[in-house]
Parts: sequence; structure tokens; C-alpha cells
Amino acid sequence: MAKRSKEEAAGSEQPEAVPTRIAVAGFKSIREEQSIELRPLTILAGANSSGKSSMVQPLLMMKQTLEATYDPGPLLLNGPNVRFSEGKQLLSRTRKGESVNEFHVGIESLAKLGITTYFRKLPDRTLELHRAVLLENGKLLDVTTTMDHATLERELPDKPVAMLKEFLPAFNATPYWELQRERCFLRPIARVKPPNRRIEDIPFSLQCLDRVGQWLHDLVHLPALRGNPRRTYPVTAVGTTFSGTFDNYVASIIAKWQGDDDRDKLNSATDDLRVLGLSWKVVARRISDAEVELQVGRLPRAVRGGARDLVSIADVGFGVSQALPVVVALHAAGPEHLVYLEQPEIHLHPRAQVAMASVLARAVQRGVRVLIETHSPLLLLAVQHLVATGTIAPDAVKLHWFTRSEEDGGTSVTSADLDDAGAFGDWPEDFGDVEMDIEKRYMDAAEARMSCK
Repeated sequence: MAKRSKEEAAGSEQPEAVPTRIAVAGFKSIREEQSIELRPLTILAGANSSGKSSMVQPLLMMKQTLEATYDPGPLLLNGPNVRFSEGKQLLSRTRKGESVNEFHVGIESLAKLGITTYFRKLPDRTLELHRAVLLENGKLLDVTTTMDHATLERELPDKPVAMLKEFLPAFNATPYWELQRERCFLRPIARVKPPNRRIEDIPFSLQCLDRVGQWLHDLVHLPALRGNPRRTYPVTAVGTTFSGTFDNYVASIIAKWQGDDDRDKLNSATDDLRVLGLSWKVVARRISDAEVELQVGRLPRAVRGGARDLVSIADVGFGVSQALPVVVALHAAGPEHLVYLEQPEIHLHPRAQVAMASVLARAVQRGVRVLIETHSPLLLLAVQHLVATGTIAPDAVKLHWFTRSEEDGGTSVTSADLDDAGAFGDWPEDFGDVEMDIEKRYMDAAEARMSCK
């Protein structure tokens, strides 16, 4: 295959409004601040309990907090995406086993927008949001809940403050600036009391809060535990965003795609299943107004007369039921939406793990941004192969390797870029080294056994 230029290869452009970096500190094993760059395809790798999930869980908590049907406070701990029972479980521990008092999470984009929110533990073990660093058009606003009116007004951008002051004289009112908690965000507001009228709050419009909030709503999360295949699935409402975890929507999305005049998404998802070697067809059969049955082609490839050779997804291998949500999520997500996939290779044969890289690359080509957490060296090698053949641009991929200190349990992150040949620089020992080591040990043991005969 001929090499493509970086402009032609997938993912070579970075939309300005899309977050490009996240940072976490004080959360679980990530005691010292660690940050990762987000590319069109971002890969998190490392040993079990090395901190990969901990890097993303603060985002998922913010997502479930924003999507709750009520105000759960600064963070919804026990929700559909992440489950904790009390605030201290979130906080990092020192070498002496004591927990720290605060953690923070930061989200930043190329458009000079971003937020960093700080949560601290209160004496009653609950958490409070007490500080935010807001990046608005390149200017930093460092605000805390203890700021008085004058200090807060000095921190705010000059133009909006001046505009508000020009607007208020008509009402014979003077603003008093305060910080208002909106779920997991802090937003400046102007409290005004015109004569003979009640106090009114005028929210201070900040793109960084509005865009990051929408980005978290748009985030698609598919966990590693995607449930056992079922005979029937409940019908769910399907829109452009997906609250909670995505696996709950798969059957209803397929049913919707079948009913659309334009069935391109269903056909493309079916193509991905064929690429994975799992099935050639998927059908959602409505059982009732409340239930849907998923059926798949019994054979991996279409054969003459096999159009009706369908079986329940519960009657085929686990690989189909675990890979189908991955494929559907990648096609249901809109351009620039982030799809977070935990172990997309789970329950897949090595050949399908390699093919999964092509499925991910096709999503990147459609403008979807993909963040995966993986334990598969084959998937990583397959991504390198796609870069080497020019299918995906090297600058569209970012690798992050997570390790955990044996002394204090702290997580550290090593990041790497791919070159035009799909190679990367120094990489912590694991993956391929483990495979080569066990192969050598086996060969040595087999040779020793044979020599004893």
C-alpha cells in the first residue's frame, strides 16, 4: 500500500475546540500530577492497577454529576459510570498510608480554553469544590470560594465586567460578584438587586465552562464489564448523547438504524464485524414495545441462501457480544466526540485483536476521537503497522505507559510518539518483552527436557 501524506492520513487535523490534554493529581494512585495528551487515537497501556483507569475516572465522575436528574453536590460518587461509597476512597495515600486532603482534574483544549477543578475533603468525609482555575481565551482566572467581591472582580476579564457595568445603570443597580457552584463547576455570577425588585443572579458566560460541560455530556463511555449476552434487551431512548455507560443503548441503536431511510451506519457497523471475523449481519428484532432481541449471522461470512441463518447473540461466543458495543459506539459517536473504550480487545481471538486496530482507524478517519485502555500487545503492534503503511498519520496517535512505584504505590506516566515507520522510542519493559521472555523460557525448558531423554 502506498504511503499517504500526513494531510491525507487519518487524524492529521486537531479541532481547536476539542480537549487535547487532561491532568490529574491526588486521585487514587496518581498522587503527583500526571498529564496525558489526547490525540485522535490515544492509547493507555500498563500493568494491572498501574493507574490507567484512575486517569479517566475523574472525568467520568464529572460526566455523571452533570447528567444526574438532581443536583448531587460537587461530585456524584455512586453513579452509572464510576462507583465509590465515600470521598476518602478517591484520595491518594502517602507512604504512611494517610490520605491527602485534595485532588484536582484539569481539561485543556487548543482553543485556549480549559478548566482545573479542585476538590477537598471536609471533616465529615464529604467533598467540596473550593477552587477553579479557568482558562478563557488564553487568560487564567484562579478563583476560590473564599474570594470577596473586589478580589473576584479583579480576576474577571475586563470586557464582560465593563459591559455589565454599562448595562446595569438603567436599572439603578450595582453588581456584587460571587462564585456559584453549578454541579462540579464554579461559575462567577453578578448578584444585583434593582429597586423594588427581588435579587437577580446574572451568570457570567464563560466558554471554557460551557464547552467542557458539553464535551463531558458528549463523551461515550464503554466499560470493560459489558455484561453477559442476553436473550432480550430493554428499549432505551436514543439521541445524540449517551448518559451513563454506552452498553445500555446498543440494541436500541441498532433497531433505530434499521428503521432509518439511510442505513449507512448499520451497514458500516456490519462491515466492521466482518473485518473482525465475527459475523456478517446483525439484526434487532422487536419483541414488544419494551424489549428487543439481537440476532447475528451464525457464520462469519455471508453465503448463498444464508440470509435467514441468524441466531440470538446469546447463542454465539462472548467475543461477538463484547465487540458489538465497541463497533456500535464508534459509529454512534459524532465527529470530535471522545469514545473511551476499556479493553476493546476483551474476549477476542488474537486475529480479531489485530483487526480491531483497523476498526479504530476507520473511526478516526470519520473524525471520532478514540481513547482506549488496553492490555493487548497485538493491538498495539497492529496500530504501528497502520502507521507504517500510511493508513493513519503518526501524529494522530499518542501512547501513554502507566507504571506504579513499588515503594509508595504512586503512578507515573511515560508518553511516546510514533515516527513515520510506526516505531516509538524508549518504552518501559513489558508487552513484547514479556512475550519474548516466556517463549525463551519455554524453549530452554523444552530443550532441557529433550536432552534428558
